[in-house]
Amino acid sequence: MRIFAASLATETNTFSPIPTSRRSFEASFYAPPGQHPDEPKLCTAPLYVARRRAKEEGFTLIEGSCFWAEPSGTVVRADYESMRDEILGQLRDAMPVDAVLLGLHGAFVAEGYDDVEGDLLERVRGIVGETCVIGCEYDPHCHMTEKRIRLATVSTVFKEYPHVDFLERGEELVELVLQTMRGKVRPVASLYDARMWDFFPTTVEPMRSFVDRIKALEGKDGILHVSIAHGFLHADVPDMGTRVLVYSDGRKADGDRLARKLGEEIFANRGKWCPPTLDMGSAFTAALAHNGRLAIIAEPSDNAGGGAASDCTLAIHELIKRKVDRCAVAPVWDPVAVEFCMMAGPGARMALRLGGKAAAESGPPVDAMVEVLATRRNGWQMFGSARVGVGDTAAVRIGGVDVILIGRRTQAFGTELFTQLGLDPTSYRVLVLKSAQHFAGAYGPLASLIVSADTGGCCPQDPAKHTYAKLNRPLWPLDPQVEGRLVV
Repeated sequence: MRIFAASLATETNTFSPIPTSRRSFEASFYAPPGQHPDEPKLCTAPLYVARRRAKEEGFTLIEGSCFWAEPSGTVVRADYESMRDEILGQLRDAMPVDAVLLGLHGAFVAEGYDDVEGDLLERVRGIVGETCVIGCEYDPHCHMTEKRIRLATVSTVFKEYPHVDFLERGEELVELVLQTMRGKVRPVASLYDARMWDFFPTTVEPMRSFVDRIKALEGKDGILHVSIAHGFLHADVPDMGTRVLVYSDGRKADGDRLARKLGEEIFANRGKWCPPTLDMGSAFTAALAHNGRLAIIAEPSDNAGGGAASDCTLAIHELIKRKVDRCAVAPVWDPVAVEFCMMAGPGARMALRLGGKAAAESGPPVDAMVEVLATRRNGWQMFGSARVGVGDTAAVRIGGVDVILIGRRTQAFGTELFTQLGLDPTSYRVLVLKSAQHFAGAYGPLASLIVSADTGGCCPQDPAKHTYAKLNRPLWPLDPQVEGRLVV
């Protein structure tokens, strides 16, 4: 038994000012065949799991290349094609194979390719033939197209947001693929389009209970897997939106009924899945007036995980204006400011310009006398079971405001952003975290108040703030009258 595994993934914000090239992937994560580290990565779990299962069960795993780029703008066409063709060439060399495992994201857009994953799957299917089993793992912020579902044998989607279950879903995918190859199950897909977009954090109600409920459905009455594809609103592509994916064991009618039922429930609760995003002034007033434990202000609009620069300064200016103390902002992407801090060293007092560099949405830079609190080369933070590099990093203090500066653009995941610099995140009154939801796994248990603020950037939480040209309409909340449908 021979299985080929590879990964090609990013989350494309077509409104982002940051271009994406092959160099972006190689700077973030690139593992040629056989060079994937012995630790899981967000979109490479199928390969990582299959490597262990191959050793345990004696089948042959052929490892292809794995690519990941931090979310940013549309990928250069020639660069996407070069990475795609690298993987396809490896697959051809590996033939014959009995199965293919692909670690994907699902919101990858390149010049000329609105559905990159569909394009890749079409070419893979053309090489391996109709009977080969193809399994894919996706991030829930994907565009779950009909083309992908018809070309793949089975696909799994992370259930949790923050995505702490990517390894678990990789385990599930590999198991489903192996069972399919051995003739124990026959996955049949049902895909329902709810014709809407909403924000679905799974750490709070009602999504917490909803996810627990769909997990309980699996393994009963012929249901193999249930996924909710949330959609990624920062991409102008035809199939952006929320969809329900169900795999039944050869029971198409049952799968269709369940997918429709769940999709209609999601639509019936539209606008209720998470607390609202506040304007910046209201969010800061609420957090600063809070008398409990730590208050957190999330900055989804400047979230690197959604393709933003994470160098917007509006929150820092607001904190300085209010003359607050014991507050911190993290992380701010500014490699130049980090290097200046490295040169000056901890304890230095210096004039520093930070942030406000990537685009007009980044706001004016902060020019201030700062104290360099700490520096670190090659910093990192944890995202569930994955280690995420943040590059060189520094902490500076401006009056009562601490700012964590990083050299490698990424969002707030783990508390290591602070602890590696000798800082205790619980020592602050307020943390402003550049993230939409992924911070909640590590920081959520520390806080007694969490609010979300629109502080500027290319990732607004309101779809009406984007100008879509390709999106299939009508779609709620842009349009009031919509009707869901079964796609597959």
